[in-house]
Amino acid sequence: MDIKEIKDLMAQFDASSLKEFSYSTTSDQLVFSKNDHAPQAVTPLPVAEVAPSVPVVSVETPVEVAVPAGESSPVETAEGDVVASPLVGVAYLAPSPDKPAFVEVGASVRKGQTLMIIEAMKVMNEVPAPHDGVVTEILVANEDVVEYGQGLVRLK
Repeated sequence: MDIKEIKDLMAQFDASSLKEFSYSTTSDQLVFSKNDHAPQAVTPLPVAEVAPSVPVVSVETPVEVAVPAGESSPVETAEGDVVASPLVGVAYLAPSPDKPAFVEVGASVRKGQTLMIIEAMKVMNEVPAPHDGVVTEILVANEDVVEYGQGLVRLK
């Protein structure tokens, strides 16, 4: 891809209402973002590696807890099943900014209860609880951009 093509893509992206755009080939990767978060380092894609079509979410993921200086704490492992994002979009933990969150850590949930909303293409999609349980961890913050298969909430 030459610089003229890249500049043309940048101009089209800037004029569009898109918040993020990514383009990749086996040797190149472009990522444009209008979001307010810090840019992430881009690593080159290996030529021979093929990404799996279904995301894999580990249930036994260790979670490190921040500990004030001078104290020590072992690495804690959160318990439960991870509820993965069914689509790419923006996660909202409450129905509106002035309303309380759908769920909090320690809250009991019923199967089908809304855990959060993911906005994709101006459509609000509810993420239901797959089973009854207790929320042991919320893995995303309000208004985070989430990917397909990314862990959202952990239920025990």
